[in-house]
Amino acid sequence: MTIKLLICDDEPLATERLSRLLAQREDVAIIGTARNGTEALARVAELRPDAILLDIEMPTLDGFDVVEELARRAGSEADTTPLIVFITAYPQFAPEAFDSGAIDFLTKPVRQARLERALERVGQAIADRSARQRLDELARELAQLRAMRDPTSEPSRRLMVSRRGEMVSVQLDTLERISAEGEYVRLYQGQQTFLHRGSLTALLPNLDPARYKRVHRSHIICTSCIASIVRRPAGGFRIVTDRGETLPVGRTYHGVVREILDEQSLPKSE
Repeated sequence: MTIKLLICDDEPLATERLSRLLAQREDVAIIGTARNGTEALARVAELRPDAILLDIEMPTLDGFDVVEELARRAGSEADTTPLIVFITAYPQFAPEAFDSGAIDFLTKPVRQARLERALERVGQAIADRSARQRLDELARELAQLRAMRDPTSEPSRRLMVSRRGEMVSVQLDTLERISAEGEYVRLYQGQQTFLHRGSLTALLPNLDPARYKRVHRSHIICTSCIASIVRRPAGGFRIVTDRGETLPVGRTYHGVVREILDEQSLPKSE
């Protein structure tokens, strides 16, 4: 298996260094480079890389902006969204990087051994995606067979998740919210939470669009569980749930929050 990589960094020397390190791997192909976030988005659409080595600090669109836009564009095609390996000179970005769903986080100057470990994670994630895609295709075929046998049946909004060594059926319509945790999503249902390997992008089409809204690259919430929406002093919003939890709202999701405010009589404070 050859990993198709896109390098995005506004520093030419950093791109050259990464290219030299990656040249030592026969299973890696650098299919393109980008100097900023806008170029990165165009290259992704054109080249369809498996993964991006993505610098965080870039002008206009930074690395986090790129990830948010890729998530917005992805729709239900989760398996075509490139894996993200963030690169930065500032280690303090690590928590937000992993919260965004990045598969790894490298600090500059990137070392060969550390890059090797990141590539191993990318390779394993690609293999997992392939296996998961085959299972999804099989599940769709089985669902179609069931529908053919019983034309009056409706598709079930259920998800089988692993918990303490057993498989548990979770009714998606009972979830209060869903959050991304690296390669997993955490499902919140009352006092219980479940960890499921997958992405928010892949899960969203299985949710009722009238009730569940994505408000951040890492958060989906059931609108009936929103207690209030707070306007931040610096602009934008944050959401307070009826359990008192506070969720951020991504910049690209401000329109979604305004729609929620228009549709529901929710408290809004400054």
